[in-house]
Amino acid sequence: MVNWYALFVENGKEDLVQKHLHLKFDQCALRTLVPKRKITEKKEGIVNHVMKQMFPGYIFIQTEMNSVIYNDIKSTLRIYKLLNIGNFYERKETHFSSIALEEMDVILKLTGSEGYIDYSTVHIDKDSKVTVISGPLKGLEGIIKKIDRHKNRAKIVINLLRQNLTVDVGIEVLRPE
Repeated sequence: MVNWYALFVENGKEDLVQKHLHLKFDQCALRTLVPKRKITEKKEGIVNHVMKQMFPGYIFIQTEMNSVIYNDIKSTLRIYKLLNIGNFYERKETHFSSIALEEMDVILKLTGSEGYIDYSTVHIDKDSKVTVISGPLKGLEGIIKKIDRHKNRAKIVINLLRQNLTVDVGIEVLRPE
């Protein structure tokens, strides 16, 4: 069965590891995702649009895992391990765990076909109610926990591998007329 898995890799080398996996595996046998987010950063008064890793040190792969693929992945440079979220005291035959489809669905919806979260346009009314007008957060308003109007960012909470992770994403706030 084709499932999603998380690889823990050397931080800052996610794109390099992804490239090595593409060279080692046929695209039909293994799909990779290094989720990124587009945000604004202000340095010395200049606003720049930059791409940042959504989950630094992690790559997501989709494959039909077996011992051959597992060993090929493990032999790839700069990969530390496949994540296993099982109980430490449980006796498991495998050394990895698949990611629940509902968890990956949120990440895939947010990143789209490009593999990154682009800006969402949001409106904040006078009662501080947030409405997403367009962008990847549309329909996912429930994961927005905080809006920073000054930095044009939203803090979202994503459930991944039995944990709630907070991620800053870029937004465009519609200003009242």
